Amino acid sequence: MKKLIVLLSITLLFLTGCSVRLLDEQNIGKNMKVLLSKKVKLYNVFYEGYKYYIPKGMQFVRKDDYNAILKDQNHNKYYLYVDAIGYYHKVENDYEVRSDMHYSKRLDYNKKTGYIQIEKVDSKYFIQFVFHYMKLEAYVIEEDLTDTITNMCSIARTIHFNDKILDSLIGENILEYTEEDYTLFKADSSKEAFLDVVKREETDLYKKDLEDEKINLDS
Repeated sequence: MKKLIVLLSITLLFLTGCSVRLLDEQNIGKNMKVLLSKKVKLYNVFYEGYKYYIPKGMQFVRKDDYNAILKDQNHNKYYLYVDAIGYYHKVENDYEVRSDMHYSKRLDYNKKTGYIQIEKVDSKYFIQFVFHYMKLEAYVIEEDLTDTITNMCSIARTIHFNDKILDSLIGENILEYTEEDYTLFKADSSKEAFLDVVKREETDLYKKDLEDEKINLDS
């Protein structure tokens, strides 16, 4: 009798795609609430004006002051941007939930705001995750959605800005910063723009690998 109940439950899940999707959305929401509600003071990445924490198992592919590319254990790449200008000017989050997305939600925990937006593109999912002036983007398969969002939460919840240092860096050089440099933080940043960045990055890394191989062959 117990086996029959289990089989019926599994059959219902497969037959009702809406129920499966609803369950996924509930789990995503609960997971984010648990992670983002916790006040965590862990840091292993330090720059002038801010710091944050990268979970174990993740590594940098490339990084500079305000941008970085990370890779997780599933070989997914995360494109990370720190909006120091937005933080300095205390720009408010104006994101509106979108019904045309696979998942869309405003985030508000510990007086820190942001949003998550997941769009299905072909057979994969394009994730835009913004929290407290940090944005992470990734393009992953469905099976990696939960792990990817967990990693994004674990990173973004730790971002901490140093007001005094930012004031000295940005306050004196504000004319050097333009709005165009920070368009990727806008809620309407397109998947096409992101995928173009991914394509260019993959091409650059491929060229670099070829150059490295050439050097090794010639040595």
